[in-house]
Amino acid sequence: MSAFINFLSEYGLLSAIVTGLFSALGVLLKKAYDKTIGARLKDKVKKEVAAQVVKYVEQVYKNLHGEEKLEKALEAAADMLNEKGITISDLELRVLLEAALAELNNAFQKTATPETPTNTADEAVAVG
Repeated sequence: MSAFINFLSEYGLLSAIVTGLFSALGVLLKKAYDKTIGARLKDKVKKEVAAQVVKYVEQVYKNLHGEEKLEKALEAAADMLNEKGITISDLELRVLLEAALAELNNAFQKTATPETPTNTADEAVAVG
């Protein structure tokens, strides 16, 4: 009987040690995930929110310009990110919004001005 009690007490302790090790491993894996994949996902969401907010502000607040539009965009983006549980600094948010606006303006300029072909038929003949 004492051998059985010894067996249980030894393996009970072993079970507690294994559980503790797996718990520690789980915490380490969660931290590694948050630093890599979780951070990348949050960055992607931040950029997507910034792009959507810029489009929204450009559409809704046509009568506002410059800083006034930027303030509306900052408010809307901060609210959307807070709802998703994502924290962001004012500087990072401003940078993302400015970058999204530049991207939108570049896309608009590309569609507004037709591109001229770089090689005309005469140049192709001259090269050939």
